[in-house]
Amino acid sequence: MKKETNGNPSIKCSVDSCAYHAGTTGSCTLQSIQVGCTCQNVSKCESTECASFKLGDHGSSCGCK
Repeated sequence: MKKETNGNPSIKCSVDSCAYHAGTTGSCTLQSIQVGCTCQNVSKCESTECASFKLGDHGSSCGCK
């Protein structure tokens, strides 16, 4: 996956600790993301995740807003 220098305005992100987070724009620097699930029977938003997440050096807290 290629990391871009600017955020992708089509992918909003508020997770500061992700390696792909573009802090100044509140978006993701990837061209696309993979959405995954955390259980077999997905029926709620809480059962999904950004499978493209990679922990970066932006700090230890997720920064979720």
